[in-house]
Amino acid sequence: MKKIIGLTVWMVCSLWASAQAYDFTFRLDGMDDSVLYIARHHRDQLLMMDSTHRNPKGDYRFSGKRSWPRGIYALVRQDGKKVVGDFTIDGSQRFTLKADAKLSPASVSVKGCQANSRMFSYMATIDEAKQQMESIRQRLKDPSTKAQAEAEETELIDRMHEFEQNTLFGNSPTLFFRVVAACREDEVPDSVQNKAYHFRTHFWDHLFDTDWSDIHDAMLHSPNLYSKLNYFFFGMLYRANSDTICREIDRLAARIGDDTALLRYVFDHLEPRYFRSTKNIGWDAVWCHMASEYYLKGRCPWATEGTLHNMRYNYNRIRQSLIGAHGQELLMLDTTQIDSPEHWISSHRFPTRYVILWFWDPDCHHCQEQSAELATLVDSLRNAPDRRFTVYAVGYESDVPKWKKYLREHHMPFVNVGGPNVNVDYQEVYNVHGAPTMIILNERRDIIMNKTLPVKSIIPFLDNYEKQRTTNH
Repeated sequence: MKKIIGLTVWMVCSLWASAQAYDFTFRLDGMDDSVLYIARHHRDQLLMMDSTHRNPKGDYRFSGKRSWPRGIYALVRQDGKKVVGDFTIDGSQRFTLKADAKLSPASVSVKGCQANSRMFSYMATIDEAKQQMESIRQRLKDPSTKAQAEAEETELIDRMHEFEQNTLFGNSPTLFFRVVAACREDEVPDSVQNKAYHFRTHFWDHLFDTDWSDIHDAMLHSPNLYSKLNYFFFGMLYRANSDTICREIDRLAARIGDDTALLRYVFDHLEPRYFRSTKNIGWDAVWCHMASEYYLKGRCPWATEGTLHNMRYNYNRIRQSLIGAHGQELLMLDTTQIDSPEHWISSHRFPTRYVILWFWDPDCHHCQEQSAELATLVDSLRNAPDRRFTVYAVGYESDVPKWKKYLREHHMPFVNVGGPNVNVDYQEVYNVHGAPTMIILNERRDIIMNKTLPVKSIIPFLDNYEKQRTTNH
């Protein structure tokens, strides 16, 4: 009896192993790499999953005794560059795919996998339609062919709309079409007046109105979802103000709800981008919002204690220098370095409406160039009836004699202060961790700019700031 059970178990295990085996063969014309890799998408990264050598027939055959999760995958060449096209693993674990070295849809033929056949056929039709549309748009420029081209354009748009509807929502759509359908964006109806706002506020509708719970892992590893996420925040909202970006993050997080894996997918992409930005105005405020409202409130359970500790430190440091915050008053010594009350100079007590805090280092070549340009600007405004700003230039150099020597040798028409004596740590309160750094304060000495503007942009910035204040009031 034991032998029978043992034999039965062996037979079941053998059948299971056979059923789980995979065998993918790629015959790629023009590909002569000795090694090829299969990789999985994860946001903007590719995770290497398997590799194989080119066999004597010129094929790349991947085989083994496991089952691959459903999803959209990439081929990666020996030099680390991704092959242009993707393929899908959906249902069949055994197939042969013939194509050119780019996996161009029109060149692909597949045996043993209907999901791949349908995917590449769909993409070939889309590519052909794009070529037709490009030809039509060229003829739209010619008055003699414009009328005919307009009719062909309308016919092509209607035909492709019907094609996509039938393909994406036909009977038994494969994983690829479900991902595409969930990540698509609809055209804004002509009746909508504020088209940009409508497009933005409905951008995520299909994703959250679609049930993709059974392909959740595949969705998180699809290039479609990453492209959608990246385009929304760093395409559409790239120049949006911080309040708008924060509002959209909150809306998206609310729709994600309890899906921790999806929230992490989104936040792991957004948080470092907003934190590392040194040029984008207001992005530091977006990062602070994410830190205070999500990470530091325990809404990101994947964050480690070490991550939260560093985030808390950075948040307390950065929030002091956000646009709209009141600028800390600095009291520093002038070039005499005489420690007496009359030689302590305040950054706030000037009659001008604005103060430009200029943190610079005489050893920094870029600081030297920018300081010279700033000096030229200040000189050009010397006789202006309305001198709107004072430059409070902080020598970002511990070597006081070197700083003073540079000032003697170069024309610096600023209020020059420096040295080790200062009432507060300006590196912390103004988030100064490099030179040059520019902070602009208004008449209330609130921060109105915390990014280093090109000198040529200072006057236009102040003009625009005053214009906005007049409009808002």
